[in-house]
Amino acid sequence: MESHGSSFSGLDSYFRALAQTPARLARRACSVSTSHEEMSQVKARSGSVMQRTLRWYDLVGFGIGGMVGAGVFVITGHASRLRAGPSVVISYAIAGLCALLSSFCYTEFAVDMPVAGGAFSYLRVTFGEFAAFLTGANLIMDYVMSNAAVARGFTAYLGSAIGISTSKWRLVIHGLPDGFNEIDTFAVLVVLAITLIICYSTRESSLVNMLLTILHILFIGFVILMGFWKGDWKNFTQPANPNNPSGFFPFGAPGVFNGAAMVYLSYIGYDAVSTLAEEVHNPVKDIPIGVSGSVIIVTILYCLMAASMSMLLPYDMIDADAPFSAAFRGESDGWQWVSNVIGMGASFGILTSLLVAMLGQARYLCVIGRSNVVPAWFARVHPKTSTPVNASAFLGIFTAAIALFTDLNVLLNLVSIGTLFVFYMVANALVYRRYVAIGTTNPWPTLSFLCSFSFTSILFTLIWHFMPDGKGKAFMLGACAVIAIAIIQLFHCIVPQARKPEFWGVPLMPWIPCASIFLNIFLLGSLDGPSYVRFVFFSALAVLVYVLYSVHASFDAEGGGSIGQKNGEIARGSDESEDHDSFKV
Repeated sequence: MESHGSSFSGLDSYFRALAQTPARLARRACSVSTSHEEMSQVKARSGSVMQRTLRWYDLVGFGIGGMVGAGVFVITGHASRLRAGPSVVISYAIAGLCALLSSFCYTEFAVDMPVAGGAFSYLRVTFGEFAAFLTGANLIMDYVMSNAAVARGFTAYLGSAIGISTSKWRLVIHGLPDGFNEIDTFAVLVVLAITLIICYSTRESSLVNMLLTILHILFIGFVILMGFWKGDWKNFTQPANPNNPSGFFPFGAPGVFNGAAMVYLSYIGYDAVSTLAEEVHNPVKDIPIGVSGSVIIVTILYCLMAASMSMLLPYDMIDADAPFSAAFRGESDGWQWVSNVIGMGASFGILTSLLVAMLGQARYLCVIGRSNVVPAWFARVHPKTSTPVNASAFLGIFTAAIALFTDLNVLLNLVSIGTLFVFYMVANALVYRRYVAIGTTNPWPTLSFLCSFSFTSILFTLIWHFMPDGKGKAFMLGACAVIAIAIIQLFHCIVPQARKPEFWGVPLMPWIPCASIFLNIFLLGSLDGPSYVRFVFFSALAVLVYVLYSVHASFDAEGGGSIGQKNGEIARGSDESEDHDSFKV
């Protein structure tokens, strides 16, 4: 290919580049890289390397620390009070199953290609640059929004712990719309302080996280014991107000799945663990234990804590912002101190979840910068700290700005829909990668299967949510289930796998990733309309950035020999055998 000047050297150059947008999109949007490229020349664009200092117990610690604080201490109250009632316990189990199946997909990719890019890198080697960029943009949005939500939840719990109302922490500006008019400066200070910590060192961050997580587990045990000891079993079925729906499932099956979609935010932490793959000493051994193990442990903790919360109070008396510590507020028999202890423990756990999530978001942006679809400045790794300082600082400031004024209710569903979309894409990418060898295998049977199965899952979800109850609905749901199973079995029998994982692979292919695909689609169907409006808005914004900037920057890098050529034009021979030569097995 002939070399060309930069598309951004001047206005004339940029307008000429815009005129060539259709041709550049055709060349770059579906361009793919290989595992070997991601592990070698792409990683080299960061300059300095990230040191391999993490072990499996570090990953388990990061997983527990990253998930527990964000899930139980901020979101459980909202899901129970507004969506599921006492059946929030089942909501957590469903969301945990979905997360575990997705974690298997992440684990296979991370073992085969241990780089810091997570889902972005996985999609870049399967579906190409545009799908990876759209996913990466949603991931960055997920992390920024969830971290902002958790930071604001931190102030609520800390206020409960020391006996200060949340309203006294925040300044209300009446000229701003509701949901954006409560200024929380303390949340901003917390985010900026953690940003400084993660810029310093990943290894030291792990040691701090491990210590905080161990102490946090003690608080979790205390919460569970207090809930079962002080609580009442009747709260599982009887609301405080007899006019409200009663029973363990007060909002029915839809409420359980609506709650599962909301609490799914609490499993973002394991995704952050996968972004640390580039810094793991032995990826083949440590990543499967760290990722899947942390999801299993955390799911058990979530269910126990949700059960203890449901025993403490009827669901219609739960404080949506601080459910555990507020449960003991107002007690007259000497138990008020428990509220303070739980509030402090929750605040403590939220700090660990922020630490892990902010580590993850910086590594996503770092690897996106390596691909040249955002400025390469974000890809730089500092030679002294071996951390992506530029990406960490930028996202820390951005997160602090969101946490300053945006209410928790505005953030939660937006984050859930983005997370479900990303996990859905990774499951599809794993099936595609197992059954398609680019350049030698016809991809259309696999693509047709993925589209057919997704369509059937969407149809099942629409019938579940919108068709009136009755025999007709049961028949339609059963027919969809039979068709979906038949599609999977037909594909399994007809299309052979194009590659076998050398070190660790998802068992029962393609059933497990298909189960993940279905569950993610089903949970997506449980979210409300405004969530989709916000998701479409942010996705459209990402597409606009890709068309106006990213595709041209990527095209310039290709012309300069910095990145791989269009799909089908690059060699694949080194993709299978060289990825793990330097790893200790």
